[in-house]
Amino acid sequence: MSLKDKLMQDFKEAMKAHDEVRKNTVNLARAAIKQYEVDHRQELDDQGIIEILTKQVKMRKDALSDFEKAGRTDLAETYKREIEILMAYLPAQLSEAEIEAIIKDTAAQLGVEAGSGKSGFGKLMGAVMPKVKGVADGKVVKQLLEAFLA
Repeated sequence: MSLKDKLMQDFKEAMKAHDEVRKNTVNLARAAIKQYEVDHRQELDDQGIIEILTKQVKMRKDALSDFEKAGRTDLAETYKREIEILMAYLPAQLSEAEIEAIIKDTAAQLGVEAGSGKSGFGKLMGAVMPKVKGVADGKVVKQLLEAFLA
């Protein structure tokens, strides 16, 4: 079953179960996918859908931090639930230890030394991100990369 079919099936189940948060979250994700397909005039495969869902999670995480700063716990709880729902459709995320291993391996291949400072950041980030695309948060990768180079 494709990811698009799974989203449609889960949307129907959420409607039957009267689960408003799940229904709205899945419906917004489906709308974002449809919007992309209309704008670019192409049918998305599962990898393309994963990229759209990753962007949806990132948007919600950014908004979540703003809601928490403003003390809006009601909205923060809803966004946490939405993030959980969307994460179920994404591949399992890499742990920090796995990301660090990828960083060290890539640095060795490129000849970038640990503790070399900011000089190799762009080169290393450019090589690491394609390897972890879709399975690691860019902010976490950036933090671990800065720690490696510090």
